[in-house]
Amino acid sequence: MTFTWKQPLPPSPLFAGMTQHEIREVLDCVSPSVVSFERGEIIALGGEPIAGVGLVLAGEVLITKEDAAGNRAVMAAAAPGEVFGEMAAFSGQRVWPATVTAQTASIVMLIPPEKFTGTCARACPGHRLLAANMLRIVSQKALMLGRKLEYLSMKTLRGKIAAFVLEQAARAGALTFLMPMNRDEMAGFLNVSRPALSREMARMRDEGLIDFHRSSVKIKDPSALRRSTE
Repeated sequence: MTFTWKQPLPPSPLFAGMTQHEIREVLDCVSPSVVSFERGEIIALGGEPIAGVGLVLAGEVLITKEDAAGNRAVMAAAAPGEVFGEMAAFSGQRVWPATVTAQTASIVMLIPPEKFTGTCARACPGHRLLAANMLRIVSQKALMLGRKLEYLSMKTLRGKIAAFVLEQAARAGALTFLMPMNRDEMAGFLNVSRPALSREMARMRDEGLIDFHRSSVKIKDPSALRRSTE
C-alpha cells in the first residue's frame, strides 16, 4: 500500500536526518495507516492490542491511566510530530498500557512495530535511519519517565510546579511559552489536586516568579524558580 498523505508532514524526531524524498520513500515502504479522530474520541484503549506506533500529524493527543479507584493520571501529551506508544510496542507484551484520547480533533499515523525492526526489502536509505531515530526516541522517553518520578518525589508543590515550568521553558527555548497541558492535565501529571495547583501558581505569580494567561506562561525570575526545586 502506497503512503497517500498529501499534506506536509510536521517536523518530527522520527525523521531526523532524512530528506523529504527519503521520508516519502520510507513511508511508502512501511505502509502506515492514517486515521482521523474527533475531539474526545479514544484512539487506543488501555489493555487492547497495539495497532502501531503512533505519530501525531495534526491536533493533540493525551495519554492517561486510571487506577483501581477510577482516578485518572495524565502520563503525557503528544503534539504534531511527536510519537506515542513506542515503549509498549517494543516491550513484548504488545498491548496498550494506557488510554490514548484525542484532546482536539486529531490525525494520527500508525506504523506497525515490526516495520522498525524487520529487514527492508527495498533497501531504502532512510529505513536504517528510521530505526535509529526510533531507538533514540525510546531512550529519551525512558529519561522523561525518570524525570516524572523526580517530580513525584519532590516534597513541595511549588518545587513540582517550578521544575515542570522550567522544563517546558527549556523545551521551548524561551522564557515565554505555551503549556502543553491545561490545568487539569497538569494537576494529573504532577499528581496533585487542581485547586491546590491553581492556588500555588497564583502565589508564584503574586511573588513575581511567573506570570500566566490561559496556556501562556512567562518565567519572570528563573533563579528563584530553580531555588524552589532544591
